[in-house]
Amino acid sequence: MTTLLQQIANGIVLGAVIGLVALGYTMVYGIIQLINFAHGEVFMVGAYGGLATYTWILPHSMRGHWQITLPASMLGGVVVAVVVAVIMERFAYRPLRNAPRLAPLITALGVSVFLQEAVRLFYPDAKSARPFPAMFVGGGLRLPVPGGQVILPWIRVALVVIAILLAVALQMYVNRSRMGRAMRATAQDRDTARLMGIDPDRVIVLTFVLGAALAGVGGVLYGAYQNTINVDMGFQNGIFAFTAAVLGGIGSLRGAVIGAFAIGLIKTLGGQYLPGGTQYDYVWIFVVLILVLVFRPEGLFGEAEKVRA
Repeated sequence: MTTLLQQIANGIVLGAVIGLVALGYTMVYGIIQLINFAHGEVFMVGAYGGLATYTWILPHSMRGHWQITLPASMLGGVVVAVVVAVIMERFAYRPLRNAPRLAPLITALGVSVFLQEAVRLFYPDAKSARPFPAMFVGGGLRLPVPGGQVILPWIRVALVVIAILLAVALQMYVNRSRMGRAMRATAQDRDTARLMGIDPDRVIVLTFVLGAALAGVGGVLYGAYQNTINVDMGFQNGIFAFTAAVLGGIGSLRGAVIGAFAIGLIKTLGGQYLPGGTQYDYVWIFVVLILVLVFRPEGLFGEAEKVRA
């Protein structure tokens, strides 16, 4: 029982990280029908941006105060991630907005490789695991359960809480704000939205900014609880996030979050209890993805695409 509950807790933490990345995937797809495979690398550069802020900007006298280091590093990660995302949208995706869908998809893969190599220029050892400073208070929750304890370090608790709060805030922003209504209108019909006085380019840039900000926060929190980062972390977690977005229904914010927690639980519980152990935990994630694509291609909360005759 202790092992099961601990793996569930680990799955929830992993799901929170995946959810912050999956929201960016699903928002961009909902607006311009682009699967931005470079979004995982935005998550990665956000983590390195947070590390750079901690290493080069924060004075040594402040590094012992998590109330300063964690927010400052998250802010640095967000700034780097947003700048990268805006440049990516302006120079890589906007010129191809009316091109066949295959062109921006290939471009996204190229941008992904470019960002990985760019990080290597600044951090030559980025391929290997690079230590990430502990930016949060030590200790954690020790929950008594039959047969032992479930241990939840405070950084993992904070990660889950922050991820949920940001997801709720994003949902409220999209549903209730004026710009959120503009985003939904652009997603439904870009040309009609333009006739109603909405600037689609501004909406699309804002979509990239919001997705990148969430990914930047997620990258720093991921590094803080793993205590290591590397240049491949974006590809790995990006694949998980894309799978979560498809599972939940790509284009649905609620579906992306629920799909992310489902993927996190599948990975941790599959690695513990299914054949093959942790060597095959990725396999079970993609088995679930295949089943969803076969039996419910619109995802759990997505809507089936209507094709006009």
